[in-house]
Amino acid sequence: MAEKWAGVFPAVTTKMTQAGELDLDAMRASLDRLVGNGVSGVIVLPMLGENASLALAERETIIRTAVETVGGRVPVLSGLAEITLDTARANARLYKSWGAKGLMVFPSLGYKSDKRETAAWYRGVAGASDLPIMIYNNPIAYGVDVTPDVLDGLADVPEIVCVKEESGDIRRVTDLRVALGDRFSIFCGVDDLIVESMALGVTGWVSGMTNVWPKQCVALFDLCRAEQFAKARDLYRMLTPSFHLDTHVKLVQYIKLAENLVYGAPEWTRSPRLPLVDAERAFVVDTIRGAVDALAGSAWA
Repeated sequence: MAEKWAGVFPAVTTKMTQAGELDLDAMRASLDRLVGNGVSGVIVLPMLGENASLALAERETIIRTAVETVGGRVPVLSGLAEITLDTARANARLYKSWGAKGLMVFPSLGYKSDKRETAAWYRGVAGASDLPIMIYNNPIAYGVDVTPDVLDGLADVPEIVCVKEESGDIRRVTDLRVALGDRFSIFCGVDDLIVESMALGVTGWVSGMTNVWPKQCVALFDLCRAEQFAKARDLYRMLTPSFHLDTHVKLVQYIKLAENLVYGAPEWTRSPRLPLVDAERAFVVDTIRGAVDALAGSAWA
């Protein structure tokens, strides 16, 4: 069984020009900033990275660029989001050949599978390569729930080492531990549930807003891991209004705009996503500026 992952693994946004082309210089700078601020791994091509909007050749460029930039300092995982099992298996092998050290695997994007079909999907992807796998469980977005009993049926698959838990039900963390012990690493996949999840024993965090505040998010995780929850709550309360942006259907636009405001990264997305305007844009700007102001007067500036 592969070594289990732990720590903060940002779901990295894919930087683009205003014309919608890949901005590799901005991508390299973002990755360096994340690693330099202490993240334990990076995940390129997540949903937040606009995976489904990219051609296969562009995904290759992103994975190779990330691997080269990170230079072995932390593991580079890639999101794997496909419709058919044959394509998922083929791309799992390709992503390994391009240097990915693990996969965050979505359910089929084209079909809401039942429990038996969901287990077969993940077992089938795992058999395509020896890369370790994080199951991406987000039933709110994709309508497929990888429940404790589904995971129990996959416990004999050595490549499956982790689950990104994004059901929105905080009780699920304990239910997984009761049912499966420490067979799988459990990562929180919802930014505004991280402190609650850490209190219940998750071992990692797939985070969107870490793109914006890597130093502060790593500090928050470390405080929770050390069970310094009083200090963690202070920092959490400063960041939670902005963490709520990670749970919105427009989280890609929201987080990219936040990156632009905080450190100048490009905010541009690819169609059908459009730049934020009017009251919606003002809301995000005000939310991020509120967090910036709160952090400026704190120990986590």
